[in-house]
Amino acid sequence: MLGLLGFYDELDNRPGQPNGSICDTVRPVGEPDEMDLVAYLDAGHVLVDVVEGGHDVITGSAHRHSPGCSSLVTDGSWLWRQDFAHYVETHHVSLPDAFIEHVRRLNYQMPTITVAQFAPHYDETLPLVGWASAVPWRSTAARLVPEPRAVTSEAQFDAATLAQGRNRPHGSWGRPRKPRRT
Repeated sequence: MLGLLGFYDELDNRPGQPNGSICDTVRPVGEPDEMDLVAYLDAGHVLVDVVEGGHDVITGSAHRHSPGCSSLVTDGSWLWRQDFAHYVETHHVSLPDAFIEHVRRLNYQMPTITVAQFAPHYDETLPLVGWASAVPWRSTAARLVPEPRAVTSEAQFDAATLAQGRNRPHGSWGRPRKPRRT
């Protein structure tokens, strides 16, 4: 069975999620190596790519992982939502000691996954996160090798969002009205 990260009650419409309430995990500061831990989470293997949009359940604002926020990501030992890195980076949510030790032991490098060894653990873990009816995951590759991904930092996302707001023309962005018949 895979360890679970970031499956909070507030992120799903079903109560009783494996990680409880996100409000119980928010801290004023994170781990000393929090940025390395966030980079590790960002580098995970995407297993289920969900096309949806979401927002920060604490602040209500958009964030860098809003598109596809509930996509499932793994390192072969742990499974997390794609937006979990945002909550670690922004709200310093607590991480299990076993996960922190695991990542530090790997020197913050995402491992290669042997699909045949990984797939049974994935299949038994899916029902715990509400994916009981999902088709068992299978990759056509024998191994999943980490690929470099350019991930926007929270600060870069915020700056780009602010710049977009300044560059929008004035006026209504709603659907244009049909002219009235006279």
